Amino acid sequence: MPAKFGAAESVRLSELKELLSLPRRYREFLGAADPVDVETRTPSERVRLIPAERLVDEQVGFALNDARRRITQQSTGGWLPSWVIIGHSSLLGDPYFLDVSAADAEGDCPVYTAMSGTDSWKPRLCASSFAMFVRILAVGMVVAEGFAEDSFDMDDEEVFREALGPKIREHDPAALKAGHWT
Repeated sequence: MPAKFGAAESVRLSELKELLSLPRRYREFLGAADPVDVETRTPSERVRLIPAERLVDEQVGFALNDARRRITQQSTGGWLPSWVIIGHSSLLGDPYFLDVSAADAEGDCPVYTAMSGTDSWKPRLCASSFAMFVRILAVGMVVAEGFAEDSFDMDDEEVFREALGPKIREHDPAALKAGHWT
């Protein structure tokens, strides 16, 4: 699948650091490989990454939609300000997000997802760091080679998940244990 990467400008990266508290490693990623038009596809998931230019708008738009949802459903499970959306499931619309409140000494933080359209947000670990998230996406794409690209079925998804599990264990045992990918 074609992908288009760019390079976010340093001025924009400084703004994003200030506005969203983006950790160093994610800012470096945007500076070197801004996902202008990038989607990964596997038999179990499609992840569309958000480019630097749309990150702030994505947070604002998502917060407004969450507020509307809470008002209409009387939900108590709100979106945390420390969660920064970096992508979406193209299949289900669920967000993939950094938890910037859990930044580590290396300037990285964990990546989570949560099911949208529910009464409360229940984050599920996808990767123990953004670097591991990118690694898992890449490994998933390698494991997906050989599967039909446009006609995934339940059997393909099950076989894919079984093949992906050991590969994730090699890189991020915590992500495997959390079970999002398998």
